Order: sequence, then C-alpha cells, then structure tokens
Amino acid sequence: MAEELGERTESPTPRKVHEARQKGQVSKSQDLAGALDLIGAVVLLALLGGWLVRELGGTVLRTLSDAGGPGSARVDSATPLITLSVGQVVWALAPFMIAMVVIGYVSQVVQFGPLFTLDALSPDIARLNPITGLKKVFNVKAAVRTVTNIVKLSAVMGVGGLYLYAHLEQIAGLAALTVGAGLLRMATMAAELMAWLLAALLFLGVADYLIVRRQYMRDLRMTKQEVQDERRSMEGDPQIKSRRMRMARQIALQRVSAAVPNADVVVTNPTHFSVALRYDQASMAAPKVVAKGVDWMAIRIRHLALSHGVPMVERAPLARALYGQVDVGREVPPALYQAVAEVLAYVYRLNEGERTRSGVAERAATPA
Repeated sequence: MAEELGERTESPTPRKVHEARQKGQVSKSQDLAGALDLIGAVVLLALLGGWLVRELGGTVLRTLSDAGGPGSARVDSATPLITLSVGQVVWALAPFMIAMVVIGYVSQVVQFGPLFTLDALSPDIARLNPITGLKKVFNVKAAVRTVTNIVKLSAVMGVGGLYLYAHLEQIAGLAALTVGAGLLRMATMAAELMAWLLAALLFLGVADYLIVRRQYMRDLRMTKQEVQDERRSMEGDPQIKSRRMRMARQIALQRVSAAVPNADVVVTNPTHFSVALRYDQASMAAPKVVAKGVDWMAIRIRHLALSHGVPMVERAPLARALYGQVDVGREVPPALYQAVAEVLAYVYRLNEGERTRSGVAERAATPA
C-alpha cells in the first residue's frame, strides 16, 4: 500500500545524500557546535588568559600614562596614540580570535565533514515570501523545537543547581576563610561548576546531533520508484544492459572460437578454469595466453579443443595461476616458465609419438 501511495519508505542512496550536500543540506546541530565552541573558548582562556590580561593591562597603562602628557589633548597628538593603542589591542586579541575561528570551523566539520558549496548562497525568491516565513515560525516543528530548548535550558540549570546544593556547606564556610583562601575556594568551585555545565552542554549537543541526524536521514528518504529510477539512470536500462551483455558474450565467444584451434595446449582444472596456450619459438619470447575462461566459458574452450584436436592437460594450480595472473594476449610471467615448459614438453612428446606412430602405419600400409 505504501508503495502504491508513493510514500518515502526507503533509506536515501549515497547519490541522494551527495546531491543534498552539494545544495548545502547537511545534518548539523547548533547545540553541539555551540558546546564545542564554548569548550574551546574556556580552554583558550585557561591557556592564553594570563598573557591576554597582561597585554591588555599593559596597553591600558601605557595609554593612560601617555594621555596625561603635554599636548595630548590635541587631535594631531592623540591620533598616533589611539592608533598605537588599537594596534596593540588587536595584536593581543588576534591569537584568541584566530583560534576561535578555527574552533568554530572544526565544530562544524566534525559533524558533516569538509564541504564547500555556493548553492546555499544562491538567491531564492521563495525565501522572501512572508507567508512561508510565518509557516516556519508557527508550525509543529517550531513548537517542538521551543519545548526542546526549554527542556535543555532546564537541564543545564538543574545541573548547576545540583552542584550548588551539594556544596552549600562550602559556600556557607567562605565567610570563615581568609581572603586568599576564600578566593582560591571560589575559583576552584567556579572551575568545577564550569566543567559540569560544559559536560552537560556537550551531552545535550551530542544527543541533539543524533536526533538531527536521524531526522535528516528521514527527510531524505526516497520512494521505491525513486530508488529504481536512480539505479536505472546510473546503470542504464535493464534491457539495454542485458543486450550489451549478450553482445559482449558473443564477441568473447568469437575470439575464443578463433584462438583455441590455433593453441598448442589447453591447461585445465577438473571443473572451473581453462586456459589456452600457444608458443611459436620463432616469433615469441615466451608462451602466450590466447584464451581463458571460467565456468561456462571454460567448458566452451574444452569443447573447441576436443573438436580441433588440441591437447588438454589437467594442472589445477597452473590453470588457476594463469587465469588469475595473465591477461589474454600476454606472455606467461617468468615465475610460471618452469610449469608451462613442463606442460609444453609433455605435449610435444605426445605429438612426436603420434607422428611416429602415424609414419610407421603409413609405411606398413605402403606396398613393397
């Protein structure tokens, strides 16, 4: 019934996912990206915070000290001072800002991989339709998203509340500590609280990404007809493909029919493989594979060899090696020289014996 109604019940094909990526449609969670950005910012502040405070503090002190000098109130004297101060602030903030840009990029790439496309920037008149915009704001998905955000915020606030509740005694005991000890305890508790909040945000971000990824794959689902149409467009029409296979089989049979009668020997194994070899000492540096086949083609090669009197030698390992390592029209590799030479020598002795027996029979039949 679903197939008749054209319902999207099939998982998206790799081609469908690739086309969606090229249009900028990817599965990404803003919650996960925000959590990773926040964690990166906290780590950067822990690593660069001291240096940043020293640089900015030094800039402020130098600016204030220079501003009190004679003539500092004039515009021509204040301009170089302002320019220098702004340059020092930019220099101090540059490493932090560059690192944040890299973290923001990584927080997106880890979700859907590297992607560069301009399709998402192409103008779309439908986006300017106010009715469409209102539908996006007031719909079931928007309501669910709002409720979900409220639940996430409540969860984060709950984690913070639980931490503070568990440390009420330490908070109450701050008044009995010295200033240094109190500040140390407050800093420790603030760091622990931040770690718990970041862990909660990261957990919620990962959960949100899994939900978004699942919804993304559901939105890209295809009907059975779409899957068939895509397969047909990639592989071609089944009838045309079947016709091509028949033509290829006929061409292969013609080549085998022309090559096997001129072969010196056909090497076989009991069931699957057949390889026809030919060697002309005057024109070839090594024996060549003139035909080979597996299963039904191997049987065809044997029938041709029988009908044209081409000797067949059963050597299962050699037949498999020749079939797997040597293409038709190629010479036998040096690693197989010894085994092929033994087969050809056996065939030559067999042919020489037949010629000797034929000559004796002819002389016996000739009248004295």
